[in-house]
Amino acid sequence: MISLLVYILILLIVMGLLWWIVTMIPLPPPVKQIATVIIVVVCVIFLIYLLLPLAGSGGPTLHRPY
Repeated sequence: MISLLVYILILLIVMGLLWWIVTMIPLPPPVKQIATVIIVVVCVIFLIYLLLPLAGSGGPTLHRPY
């Protein structure tokens, strides 16, 4: 469970960094909007992929050291 929280935290840090980079680069509005949508879609897909095991369905199994 802790490893899942660490993965989610890392995902949010990377997403925030990418979002910040896209807003700081002077891009034309359509390109900036497309880049933002791509970042959000990829992060949501990865978040769903990480949270699937909690719903009782298939998905990635996180290593748990025993």
